[in-house]
Amino acid sequence: MNFSRQALLGIGMIIGGSVMLYAMVQQIGDNSQSAPTLAMVESSSTEQTAQPPLTTDIETEKRILAQKQKERAARVAEQERRAQQFLLEQEAAEAEALAKARAESQQYITNTTAADDSDSAAAKKKDDTASATASLEGTESSESADSNTAQAAAAEKLKTAQQQESKSQAALKEQQAAKELAQRQQQAEQAKQQAKQQAEAKRQAEAERQAAEQAAAKKQAAEKAAEAAKKEPPKSPTDYEVKRGDGLIKLARQYNVPVEALAQANNMSPSTSLQLGQTLTIPSRKQVQRLEREAAAAEKAREAQRKKEEALAKKSAEAKRDAQQKLRDARQQVKETDAKGSFGVQVALANDQAKADELAKKFQAAGYQVKTSPTSRGVRVIVGPERGKVAALALKDKINSDPKVNTTSAWVLYWR
Repeated sequence: MNFSRQALLGIGMIIGGSVMLYAMVQQIGDNSQSAPTLAMVESSSTEQTAQPPLTTDIETEKRILAQKQKERAARVAEQERRAQQFLLEQEAAEAEALAKARAESQQYITNTTAADDSDSAAAKKKDDTASATASLEGTESSESADSNTAQAAAAEKLKTAQQQESKSQAALKEQQAAKELAQRQQQAEQAKQQAKQQAEAKRQAEAERQAAEQAAAKKQAAEKAAEAAKKEPPKSPTDYEVKRGDGLIKLARQYNVPVEALAQANNMSPSTSLQLGQTLTIPSRKQVQRLEREAAAAEKAREAQRKKEEALAKKSAEAKRDAQQKLRDARQQVKETDAKGSFGVQVALANDQAKADELAKKFQAAGYQVKTSPTSRGVRVIVGPERGKVAALALKDKINSDPKVNTTSAWVLYWR
């Protein structure tokens, strides 16, 4: 709105100046036409009142004509000077109006100046125009120039001013478009730069994170190595004198040595109590490894022996079950056939009664009926009796396979 108001004001000023210039030129033309008529009237009256000689009149007319030509030339020169001055003032006013219009356009675009400032500038411009108009009206009566030349010059100046105004408007539009394009390019460049900075910051943060993780991993590995070194046994064997409160478990923890290895290195049991002032050997790392290997081998051997014993016990248990089953079957068979006679199973022939009684207790503890019978060769230890020889044979097989009595020399004999 401010820009349109200022543009309309400038155009009104140009049109008003052109109308005033045209009116001034018309007035100058009327004055120039009335001046010869007045001279002719004055000349006629002079001729009527006094008729000087012809020669004198010709000279006088020439002189008067030359004077009038000089005066007319002076007036024309003065009018041209004033017209040129007016044109210069008009150009200055147009330039000022154009500058004002550009300033107000820029002010409207940037939104930095209030509307009141634009109104005051327009009012000041109106006052300047009114002053110029009043000055022109005051000088109209004294100016005279060639009307056609002044009018053509004014029209040319108006056309030039309009062209300049159009060019200035086009320049302003181009300038605004270039400014907007520059702003968009600057915003795009700023966004690109910001994205680049963000990517760089992200890359740096990732690199710092990786470096921190690597440093933490190295530190953790070093701490683990130091901790492992602390937990390792000494590199060489050392002697230690037992103090008050010491024990194998405490010393094993202090020197990072297994209790079993420490006890084995000193030929003692892990549960042995230490004596004050006793000297112990703290095994070295290699000795601990050797003792651990030996302990592992011993444990492996014990495990194999245990498995072997379990297999043997299982086999003995199975043999015992088979023998027990055979004994039951044999006893059942004897019962069915009602066999005659009793048989016993001799398990040992002791040198004396005491030895026989000891063996009898062993078999009785295993669940057998045991009797002793003295003979000329020694004291017999007999298990039974069983009714029938078949049952006695089954009892013999059971005794020979029983791991509790641990005998393989049992044999059957007739009881009675």
